[in-house]
Parts: sequence; C-alpha cells; structure tokens
Amino acid sequence: MNALDPAQNFTPAHKARTTICFPFAGDSIGGSHISLLGLLERLDPTQFRILIVPEVPDGKIAKHFGAFEQIADPASPITSFTPGEAFSARKFLRTLTGVAPRARFLKDHNVDIVHTNDGRTHATWAMAARLAGLPLIWHHRADPTAMGLRLLAPALATRVLTVSSFSLPKGKIWSAAHKAQVVHSPFDTTITVNRKEARAQLLKEQNLPEDALLLGFFGSFVPRKRPLLFVDTIAELRKTIDRPVFGLMFGEAKVPEMDTKLREHIAITQMQDAVRLMGFKSPGHFWIGACDQLLVPATGEPLGRTLVEAMLVGTPVVATRSGGSPEALAGDTGVLVEPESATALAKGVTDLLANPAETQRMIERAAPSAKDRFGVERHATSVTQVYQELMA
Repeated sequence: MNALDPAQNFTPAHKARTTICFPFAGDSIGGSHISLLGLLERLDPTQFRILIVPEVPDGKIAKHFGAFEQIADPASPITSFTPGEAFSARKFLRTLTGVAPRARFLKDHNVDIVHTNDGRTHATWAMAARLAGLPLIWHHRADPTAMGLRLLAPALATRVLTVSSFSLPKGKIWSAAHKAQVVHSPFDTTITVNRKEARAQLLKEQNLPEDALLLGFFGSFVPRKRPLLFVDTIAELRKTIDRPVFGLMFGEAKVPEMDTKLREHIAITQMQDAVRLMGFKSPGHFWIGACDQLLVPATGEPLGRTLVEAMLVGTPVVATRSGGSPEALAGDTGVLVEPESATALAKGVTDLLANPAETQRMIERAAPSAKDRFGVERHATSVTQVYQELMA
C-alpha cells in the first residue's frame, strides 16, 4: 500500500479510541467553529479522542474549544493569513515549510484522521496529512469555485463534506465530486426567543420608536455578504414605507478597508441614523429574534447560519436566490428575490408586510423544517458514520 495515497484504505490502530485531529489556522471565530463545537460535544468520548491543534495557544479558538485536549501547532506562522481573503497559489506556497513538522506531529501523537474545517486550514494541513499517510476529511464551507476545492482536494482529500448541495465540487476530469457528500451544518434546534421582549430591549437600547421597522443584517462585513447592498436596501425602503425603517448590522469587518468602505457608503447614502453598526453580539439568535425581518443580501453564501436560526426563532427571512439560501429556505419557508438588487430586496420586505397572514403561515412552516433538516444529532450521526467508514 502506498502510504502517501489518501485514496487507500487505512489500517486502524488496535486501540480503544480513534484519534481525530482538528487543526486550525488563524485565530478568528466563525460559523465553522460554531458548527464544529456542536459536533464535538456529541462525539462519543469512549470511541473518539479529540485533539484540537490551534495556531495561537490561549487564543480565541483555543478558548472556544477549551473543553477538549489541545496541543499547539508545531509550525505556527509568524504572520497568519487574513480570513475572508482569496487563497492564492503564492499563499499556498508559504505553507510548504510547515508540512514536514506537521506530518511528524501527526505521527508522534498517534492521529488516525485529520479533519480540517476552513480554507486556510485545508491549505496548511492537507499536505501534512498526506505525508503522514492519514485520511483527510476536507469539510468545505465555501462556494464550489474555491481554489483549494478545485485544485487541491481532488488530490489530497480522502472525503469531502459540504454544507449544502450548492457547495459540492463540480467537474469531471479533475474533481473531488466522486468523494463528496452533503452534511448540513448542525444547529441547536431547541433555541427559543420571546420576540416581543427581545424587540422591546432592542428598541430601548437604540432609542427607537415603537412603530420602527427593524431589519437585521448578521455576519462578517465581507464582500460576499454584500453589506453595502443592505445599506442601499434600507435607503430604498425609507423612500417607500410610511414608517421609520432601521437597518441593524450585527457583525464586524474582517479588514479595516471594508470597515472604512461601509462607513463611507452609509454617509454617501445619508443613512447615518437609519443604519446602526451594532458590533458582534451574543447570543446571535436572541438579536435575530429581536428584528422584524432578517435580510440576507449575500451572493454565493454556501449556507448562512443566520437563515436557519431565524427560521427556528420565528423571524421571517428575505434572502437572495443565490448560493445555499434556496436550499435553506426550501418548502416556502422564506422569501427569495433576485440577487444584486436593492429594489428586489425591498419588495421582499414590503410583500411580507402586506401579507401578515401568509407571513405567519410561512413562519409556522419554517421552524419544523429547520428542526428536521439541521439538528445537531443528525449532523453528528452523519459525520460519525464517515469516521467509521474511514477506519473500517
């Protein structure tokens, strides 16, 4: 058997538990970390040994997974890659110096499976897993055009898990499609929010009138999520709705340039009072429940967590017909509109307002649908099965 071929079967060690390594690049918390924590909390500790390998010891990621065994990255870079930025071939070459020490690390710590969960981590650990002769689970949470999925995963990944059908690898000649499957991200489907009380708290905090229309944007301020389009939508609605309209943007810019661009756009559109930058607030589902509607102007979003959380807490959703949003809102559980159009998003908002009875029926359909498709237990069962297949 060729020890460097990830397509080969791997002989399991004769020991009580399977050791699964979860390495991480950088030190920023995102949806992938939240989803993974839900999985790890449900893996059988008598069957699996969980090993977290953070790039930054005692950093945000290390604390996020503080309940699990941790060993620092043996080849931590001096400068980490910026989250949200495209991963170029030049950046990938920077990772090669860490391949050998990481491969030794995996062998020294008796790792059986490497499970990577974001683009930067795929790039920094995939070659090490191959060199160590270990199976690599490439958990893909981005769109199918990502360079790593197109060029590296076909050669390096043993299995590819994607969060939606939209994210599945494409192509026939050089593709990871034959070893890919959809495993929807896990959600705590027991969450509830008293929306009336949450709304009252939000109104009081922001000193807003009782008749205000509260429209929420949740997520990092990155180009894919179209934060500027959200501002344009608020401006459009302010022209057409005879009541105060406020856009509440929960999140932060990953890079200073986007923060500057967003603030300048708010000023240019004269939305300084109407658009409020709320920062990162937790728990997110409470603030989603406080909003009258959730607006998702993103394009190419694999599967937005906020859509599912809104479905669970009863906040109606208006999203663009792009990426994984149609999959999340399947069964008429939200409003889908054409992408890249503030006018279309604004019409989706006004259509919900004009049809309160149908909006309520949509809300009542959404929660059961989300619970059935996105439960944590269902996710854990699917991933556990993959682990067992790799070690069979």
